[in-house]
Amino acid sequence: MLESTTPATPRDGEQARGVRGVRATWNYTLGSIVFFYIVLNAVVILNMLAVFAASGSPLDGLLIALTAIAAAAQVRGCWFLRTERGQGIPNVAWLIALLAPAIAVWVIGLFRPEVGFLAAVPVWMAACVLAPLLPRRQLWTLLAVGLAVSIAHPVLATAIFGNQVSPAAIGDAWLVLFYGILLPLMVLSGLWWWDIVVTLDRLRSSAAELAVTEERLRFASDLHDIQGHHLQVIALKSELAERMLSIDPEAAREHIHETRMIAKQALEETRSLVAGYREVELDNELENAREVLAAAGAHCDLVIGRMPDDADVRRALGLAVREATTNILRHSEASHVSIRLASSDTESTLVISNNELRSSASAGETPGSGLVGLHSRVTALGGELATEADASGDRFELSVRIPTRSRVTA
Repeated sequence: MLESTTPATPRDGEQARGVRGVRATWNYTLGSIVFFYIVLNAVVILNMLAVFAASGSPLDGLLIALTAIAAAAQVRGCWFLRTERGQGIPNVAWLIALLAPAIAVWVIGLFRPEVGFLAAVPVWMAACVLAPLLPRRQLWTLLAVGLAVSIAHPVLATAIFGNQVSPAAIGDAWLVLFYGILLPLMVLSGLWWWDIVVTLDRLRSSAAELAVTEERLRFASDLHDIQGHHLQVIALKSELAERMLSIDPEAAREHIHETRMIAKQALEETRSLVAGYREVELDNELENAREVLAAAGAHCDLVIGRMPDDADVRRALGLAVREATTNILRHSEASHVSIRLASSDTESTLVISNNELRSSASAGETPGSGLVGLHSRVTALGGELATEADASGDRFELSVRIPTRSRVTA
């Protein structure tokens, strides 16, 4: 028994939004960024609430309301980090919604020394949302400007307005300052990881397309080998028959007869090629399936027991492997495939299963019209072909069972 496994490669990008692994990766990345923003804003608002409870000042109440509005705009802005990153601000209205409440908190905070550094945090957090939307050079410029504006807040409050930051505000601000400094690192590192996932998905998609293209080229090469030679001989024989028709009718008749036989042979070989009868070796098809699925990024479990003794059974199972592999590439986003072959004195069985059907396949679409012809060949041998997909679309299975015939062809 032979077992071989191949590693899987992650899938997605914008071209594969429906792929579960990639969608989950983006949800995790977005969730991490949003969680960071919610927690940091919550700490700022809780500190402001403590100040408001002690002072009862309407300005402190206004600061809390504006900070909550700024926090909502920042959380909503995180959704642009997937589709608009590096392409500039989506629109002016969105820019105003993100910056206006943060700047208002910054300005009002100049007159409330009890709030201290907390009034500068919304501006810095807004800059961290906006920066990834800009090209690389402008990104670092905006972060530098945002940091400078945030640092300038307590300096201006003290130097120009004479509002010394209270010791209590300084003591409460260290935790916010620490996580605020880490905020751009967290956002940019999360987006950097997302870029890696997108790149890997595009490479995996290219590998799958290349595997299908190579199979088409193989078929085209076989077809050329058959038709090219025969058509050349037919053209030559026809030309000779045409030349000798008036000189030696018997020789011309012989050439015409040979042309007909060659055309018949070409037709039979073409039918054999299309039907999959030409050089279909079961062991080769199993190995080719493993290599193609590995190139497409799927984890492949290949378990091979005893090979069938009947050549017709081997040929039919080889066609089943080829058809199932093609359908997996075209009708699924499989990350795991299992191929199991077993033979006994009574029957031969082949079971091929994969996960992660595309929505169309899981909705009941037949995974490949070639299964119709394959079903006819299996039935002709007295066997059964069955397909099964679970209701959630997480798993598809093709099984072939062919009984052992009393007459065995070598």
